[in-house]
Formats: sequence, C-alpha cells, structure tokens
Amino acid sequence: MLTLPDERLFAAAPAPAVDLSPTDPALIVFTSGTQGEPKPIRHGQRYLFGQRVQAEHWYAPRPGEVAWCTAAAGWSKSARNTFIAPWLRGAAALLHDARFDPEERLAIIERERVSVLCMSPTEYRAVAKRAQLRPLPLRHAVGAGEPLGARAIGAWRSEAGGKGRDGYGQTETGALTGVPLDEPLRPGSMGKPLPGFKVWVDESGELCCDPSTVPTFFLDGPEGVWRTGDRVRRDEDGWLWFEGRADDVIISSGYRIGPFEVESALNAHPAVAESAAVPAPDEIRGQVVRAVVVLRPGFEPGPELVSELQEHVRRATAPYKYPRIVDFVDALPKTASGKIKRAQVREMPSSHALEGRNGGR
Repeated sequence: MLTLPDERLFAAAPAPAVDLSPTDPALIVFTSGTQGEPKPIRHGQRYLFGQRVQAEHWYAPRPGEVAWCTAAAGWSKSARNTFIAPWLRGAAALLHDARFDPEERLAIIERERVSVLCMSPTEYRAVAKRAQLRPLPLRHAVGAGEPLGARAIGAWRSEAGGKGRDGYGQTETGALTGVPLDEPLRPGSMGKPLPGFKVWVDESGELCCDPSTVPTFFLDGPEGVWRTGDRVRRDEDGWLWFEGRADDVIISSGYRIGPFEVESALNAHPAVAESAAVPAPDEIRGQVVRAVVVLRPGFEPGPELVSELQEHVRRATAPYKYPRIVDFVDALPKTASGKIKRAQVREMPSSHALEGRNGGR
C-alpha cells in the first residue's frame, strides 16, 4: 500500500502524455555478471509492448489471476515479468521484497492464491530441497536463466501441481524461446522459438537470431545477425536444448561436453545440493571435467562418495562425460540474481586429491 502525505495531490491536473517512438529509451537493465562485471543494457519503448509475445505464449497469466515473478529489481526478468507481462494480460502482479526463504515462498503462494509463478531454476531447486512441497493453487510455473532440469520439474509437478516450463532469453534480447503451452513437456528443454521470432542454431552450434524479428531487442545492438554466445542443440522436432556458454563448453579428447548436462546428472543424486561443472587443464586430454559440489546436510565428502558421483554421471550421461576431478565446497559463488559465477568457480583452488578413476575416453 502506498500512502501519500497530501491527498490534495490527486486534485492536480494530470501531466500531459508524451508522444514517444519505439526507439526512445525506456529503461536500463543489467546483465547478470556470470563472466565478469554486470553490464548496463538500454531498451527502448518497444521493449514494453513487445513483451506481448512471451506474455501470451510462455508466461501466460490470465485476466484476473495473480502472477508472481520473484526476480530482484534491476534484472532483465524482473523488468519484463514482474509488472509488464501480467498487466498486458489483465492479471494482477504480486510484489514481495524480502530475502529468499523457501517456506515463506510456499506460504505466500498459498495465502495470495498465486496462479502463475516465475522463479529462477536455483530457487525452484532450493525450495524443493529445503521446504516441504505440497499442493498449491498454481496453474502454471516458468523458469529461465539456466536449465530447470527434469528433477526439479518432476518434483514441482507431482507435489505442488505446477507445470514447470523452461524458457530462454538474454538481457539484450528479452525472451526468445519457451516451452509451448499446447505441447507436452520435455523436461530440460528450453522449448522452441517464440512465434514470429527468427531463431536458429548455426553450423558451429551457436544460437543466433535476426534482431528485426525480435521486438524486444536492445537499442545499442549491432546490425545483422545477433550471436548469443550460447551453445544449443536442436533436436529433430525443433526443440532446443541448452548446452552452455560457448566459452564454458568443455572439450576433452575431442568430445564437446556441455556443463549443464553434467550438472543436471549430479544434481539428481540425493547427496548433492548443487554443483558446477567447469574445465580443468589436462596434458593428455586437453581438458577434463571438474565438478565443484555442495553437499546436502547429512553427507560427508570422501573417496567413496566421489566414486559414487562419478559412476552416477557415467550412467546418466556417457562414459566420457563423468567428472575426473571432484571438489567439495560449502557454497558456490553466485550473482545477485542467483546464477553461478562460472569464471570464479574456474579460479577456485582444487584439491586434486579426489581425482577420478580410469575408464571412459
């Protein structure tokens, strides 16, 4: 509730409307800073009404519903989904300014009868692991910023009732893809390009788009094709699967290994709270997979657990993808928006005492 000190202000004549063009500056949002310092990105007025596409085809609140996007102010997802997308759809927007508390998140969803929820994958996983999921009034839930993962989607769907749908976008572009509302879920996929958006995977595996088809593209973008810097796989049905930043992909003995596939496998193990997979130099293979792992309460690091985690990843992915180095830490460095700071993880010292087994390639 906003209380004005002098209600006579309402009697004043309204300020005249200003005629603005689609490219007049509207707001500045910041990149998440996973690879370094956050960068300011300018968006024009078109960014606001351009949200109609993702608001209808991905976030999808309905008139009269309550939608809650938990992203902190100043970040891209907050700019588009805290207020703009719900209001474009005739829904109410819930705002809650407090530190992250898993149990409180569930209590607010129940109390405020939230129908559509937008959280980061890190938050979905943390709530599922640290709080007791229960049936909620959710009709729909979305996540973006990193792959949500099959385990988190399954937990929320079976225990809370929300059908979690992944999406993908960048601070510079706004939302580019999303899991279609009228198709069955494919857990782990970031969906398909939003309607009307020309988005493709080039011959090197990098996701690209045509800015002229993206109404939410930033003002200071270059001419021509926008190269996202993200490696993505497109399956035979046109679904897109995130593999990692181009400079995060691990190349070991000629094999390209996406860190998110390794992390998803690790995070599915009952001992693992969260993890990060990064490259480590190797004289023979060029690089090997190094896993930096945070354990859940009740589990202790040791050689037996290392072998168990390695074997778990081998079974869940492929023999050459398992982490040959496993390090345990109390916490992973993260941005203010909850993303793992991979550049810092790569610089974290490794014990190298808990190295992998022979086998694989």
